[in-house]
Amino acid sequence: MNLQTFRYAACGGGNMALDIFLFFIFYNFIFDKKILQLGFIAFEPYTAAFLGAFCITFPIGFLLSKYIVWTNSIVKGHVQLFRYFVIVITNLLFNIFSIKLLVEFFHFYPTIAKIITTTISVLFSYLSHKHFTFKVKPVIP
Repeated sequence: MNLQTFRYAACGGGNMALDIFLFFIFYNFIFDKKILQLGFIAFEPYTAAFLGAFCITFPIGFLLSKYIVWTNSIVKGHVQLFRYFVIVITNLLFNIFSIKLLVEFFHFYPTIAKIITTTISVLFSYLSHKHFTFKVKPVIP
């Protein structure tokens, strides 16, 4: 395993563990497994927990990616942030859909559904960030 892949695994794994931990805390204690009513919209507790955890782990993930994992990128910082946001939103939509499907249709426990969904997202994220968000100048022999 090369250093960049190791850094991606370590930073991404740490951020993923934080995300799952925060999801668990939000779901079980902050939202107390109850629907979050905002007056004009209501969220299932697992959706609210997912969004709460996301608000914390998004900026952490970008900063780790930019300054630890993909340090030799040729892409400007504001473009990296936009591209990172696009990939993360794609994953966010996938996560919401997948968690809802696994919880409501297949009757998985929400934390287990989150773990399964996140695992699937990792490969997509790695390839997208490597070849799109933080791409590097190709080495010409």
